[in-house]
Amino acid sequence: MREIVLINITGEDRPGLTAAITGVLARGGVNILDIGQAVIHNTLSFGILVEIPHSAKASSVLKDLLFTGYELDQQVRFTPVSEADYQQWVGGQGKPRHIVTLLTRKVTAEQLQRVSSITAQYGLNIDHIDRLSGRMPLDTPDERGKGCIEFSVRGEPADPAALRAEFLSVAQELNVDIAFQQDTIFRRNRRLAVFDMDSTLIEAEVIDELAKAAGVGEQVAEITERAMRGELDFRASFKERLALLKGLSEEVLADIGSGLRMTEGAEFLFAELKRLGYKTAILSGGFTYFARQLQEKLGIDYVFANELEIVDGKVTGVAVEPIVDAQRKADLLRQLTEQEGLRLEQTIAVGDGANDLPMLAIAGLGVAFRAKPLVKQSAKQAISTLGLDGILYLLGYRDREGRD
Repeated sequence: MREIVLINITGEDRPGLTAAITGVLARGGVNILDIGQAVIHNTLSFGILVEIPHSAKASSVLKDLLFTGYELDQQVRFTPVSEADYQQWVGGQGKPRHIVTLLTRKVTAEQLQRVSSITAQYGLNIDHIDRLSGRMPLDTPDERGKGCIEFSVRGEPADPAALRAEFLSVAQELNVDIAFQQDTIFRRNRRLAVFDMDSTLIEAEVIDELAKAAGVGEQVAEITERAMRGELDFRASFKERLALLKGLSEEVLADIGSGLRMTEGAEFLFAELKRLGYKTAILSGGFTYFARQLQEKLGIDYVFANELEIVDGKVTGVAVEPIVDAQRKADLLRQLTEQEGLRLEQTIAVGDGANDLPMLAIAGLGVAFRAKPLVKQSAKQAISTLGLDGILYLLGYRDREGRD
């Protein structure tokens, strides 16, 4: 006869503890069925599910464990597990797994309670909870904080759309971001990341800045806003706005370019993507002139944007084909994916406007970044609370992996 026992060990963490515990089990000829360990603030929580092949040895092995635990100042608890319960547990290993990621400036108990309640409501069981963000000093201002908690959950929600809608509602209420994605082999194996430029990589819509210099700022800004909300066709609105820039002096471009601010987290994100072996691209309905400046600063591999035609030092106001619109962005993503020998599941697409939705929809990870409500609701994932480097958390990235 054999016995199956769950062993829980808690106490102050110390070097050699795992070796001492498993040493006792090794001498008893024990088989390990499952094992997990976590350390929070130097306090260990260690669980081992074991099979003791011969019942006659069980009492001796468990007694030796209690003695070793006492010597190491650890609390040891045993829970018998029936073979029927074990077989039921084994049978559940094929259930789908998902990752729920909470992004916030400061993690609170209310946020965790709301997220965990929703997962339970939809029949998802939490297997692991991990903190991906770094340790934050107590006096860190809220606006500079960065918190990320990752939940690994098991099961399949009956209504994924309703689950996502509820997560989005809570995220807006609590001013956090909540991502829900399948835990697949591709999650940490993505290799191509493409980005919109205006209001994504930079904190401005360049065409609006050009319009201000041309004295038509209000007219163009109103058209831009409607286009980004999805109320106007991008191609038509682009041509209409560009026509209003006719006659603008080329000298203005350099001044505007030098004043553009990169979005929070952009530099760190691209440095890490490059370190991790990613190829990166700008797919923008903006202008190549400014995209090339960003390419140089961030080390971006590819740039696809619209040409700003200039004749005799003046902007002509004529759109140069092909215009990078919503469909072209999606086509370019497919083209780059094939060129790099990848699958679409290995890609990331990030944007803020309605013209980004087609590429967000086909990417393995589509992220609406600080986006308009329509875009936020339609995209697979959304980030509004943190900077661009928050995207790394959706890949399972831990701050300690890149920050000293």
